[in-house]
Amino acid sequence: MWHSMQRELEIRFDEVKVPLQSIYFGGGSPSLLPPDKIASLLDQVKTQHSIHDSLEITMEVNPDDVTREYLKEIKQAGVNRLSLGIQSFQEKDLQLMNRAHTVDHALNALEWVSDIFLNFSIDLIYGMPNSTLKEWEENLNKALEFNPPHISTYALTVEEKTVLYHQVEKGEVHLVDEDEVKAQYDFIRNRLEELNFINYEFSNFGKEGFFSVNNQNYWNGRPYIGIGPSAHSYDGVSIRSWNVSNNHKYISSIEKGELDREEESLSKKDQYNEYVMTGLRKIEGLSLEYIELTYGKMYAAYFEAQVSRHLKERNFFWDGDFLKINPKSKFLTDGLAADLFKI
Repeated sequence: MWHSMQRELEIRFDEVKVPLQSIYFGGGSPSLLPPDKIASLLDQVKTQHSIHDSLEITMEVNPDDVTREYLKEIKQAGVNRLSLGIQSFQEKDLQLMNRAHTVDHALNALEWVSDIFLNFSIDLIYGMPNSTLKEWEENLNKALEFNPPHISTYALTVEEKTVLYHQVEKGEVHLVDEDEVKAQYDFIRNRLEELNFINYEFSNFGKEGFFSVNNQNYWNGRPYIGIGPSAHSYDGVSIRSWNVSNNHKYISSIEKGELDREEESLSKKDQYNEYVMTGLRKIEGLSLEYIELTYGKMYAAYFEAQVSRHLKERNFFWDGDFLKINPKSKFLTDGLAADLFKI
């Protein structure tokens, strides 16, 4: 697999037009890749492409996948940012999500990560079944003991065909109501802002200088290239593509010097809707001028008309040219964005 990824990098050499700002090892379990292979891939990228002075190189890791020695080795290989999937410090939550790690795994991994890396992020999930605001506060307090410069928080989503989905369907597990989920989100937003974290995107909180470069590029619609099976790419304009997910088919096509992938072309309406969805989640908000220049006067007029009724309800406010969400309505961001979509 590693050789195929190297070969794909060579095949797609001409797709990179600007200096690279970030490299992200994510999806599945990238920490299964040996440090020397990581170093080799990074060396290849740096040899082939122009690199931004402050290149961010992030790796997703699971608490049960790493050791102190492994973390030291991947840092030496070039990784300078860690994203740690803690999810919860409650054993019952981890078991419910069928996570492989335990609370002890999480605490050990965090101790090592915080000792070795200056730049790291902790993932936490709120709105867990049968959870309380007190438990959520305990989760956040435990995470803050390790002084993370970045925290990502996501509401629990119950995917079909999962064990949790069937447990909910059978009434074996009871989801908390929306008011409780909102209370947990509002709590972490208020608490982290008191501690000088900036809620620069709906689910993401970072200290100044520690915002995720990779994620910001994604939210700002910049081009990116995904290497490996199932990896997604975007040309920054309208073409989104993804590699075949089957490992054998992926390796076979790469050996022939080909890319087995599918692609879709986003319509102007699709592009507008994506801008609204990602833009409203960001601290900067949505630019009316950008909408008019990029999508045309018809879209700008439609946007203003859809916004007008929410202004009366004080869900939004204008900050110069930018439309932003009133803090009291922050939890409703995705639903409010959907109201602005072009159908």
